[in-house]
Amino acid sequence: MRIPGLEDVIAARGHLADLAVRTPLLPFALDDGREVVLKPEILQPVGSFKIRCAGSAVMSRIARGNCSATFSTASAGNFAQGLAWACRQSGRGVTAYVPDTAATSKREALIRFGATLVDLPFADWWKMLVEDNDDPAFIHPVSDPDGLAGNATIGLEIAEDLPDAGTVLVPLGGGGLAVGVAAGLRAAGSKARVIICETGAGAPLTASLQAGHPVDVPFDSGTFITGMGGPSLLPSMWPALKEMISGTEVVPVAKVAEAVRLLAERGHMIAEGAGAASLAAAIQGSFDGPVVCVLSGGHLDTNHLIEILQGGVPRTKPPV
Repeated sequence: MRIPGLEDVIAARGHLADLAVRTPLLPFALDDGREVVLKPEILQPVGSFKIRCAGSAVMSRIARGNCSATFSTASAGNFAQGLAWACRQSGRGVTAYVPDTAATSKREALIRFGATLVDLPFADWWKMLVEDNDDPAFIHPVSDPDGLAGNATIGLEIAEDLPDAGTVLVPLGGGGLAVGVAAGLRAAGSKARVIICETGAGAPLTASLQAGHPVDVPFDSGTFITGMGGPSLLPSMWPALKEMISGTEVVPVAKVAEAVRLLAERGHMIAEGAGAASLAAAIQGSFDGPVVCVLSGGHLDTNHLIEILQGGVPRTKPPV
């Protein structure tokens, strides 16, 4: 995998000029007196950072003369939404292969953006992420080079807006956000450490770093935290993650629910589980500051939000 350099990131920024917004850095006070900084990608037009990687992937292909009438992807919802948004702006269609664990709010947004949905059992959907796909119209939601450059614009913005950032906390889905943010920081000359946030539902990077090679881990696909974690790492992402990431922080699912509640009550922002995982890690851990929490997405089912605000920890299905 080629890690995007500064020229790649600048090009991606140009491709995203009419699609994505430059999100601000917002101070947020923790109960113990510490202050962190939030990078709220939940403010993007599609509610997540995925507009950056998806938009960069689509617009880069169009710039190179790829005139596919329809693109496709395998996505739990957020990347497919970004892809559908970008394709709608350019008069193209999208077919989204989604896992049966995808949140209802994400499904509804995909339909609203005009995507065609194809449901798959989680295991079959996961295979689409780890197996090679030679369809030129298929855009991988994690490892696409143009997509990584789009994600890197987040790191570039952090470096420009907070040059002395000490730690950037990023949730781990497939790894594209983490590698992209780290690449953008590096390209801009930032010395900030990138720490990956994983949860008790499944922490494959933490286990793989401890083992020195990729390993499978138990994974609970029934938590309210969709779009992050999994039973294993994507093979294509392991070398880049090992090179670019400074460490990990594993937080309990209940602490992620707490972070969702705090963001709603004090930050007046709705984050999904993956989006709030970085704040949960900041609350639990101790890191060199200033600490930036990337809030990756805001697609949380309304019923889950209600349960969390009432002090609960929702599930999408009973534990096995």
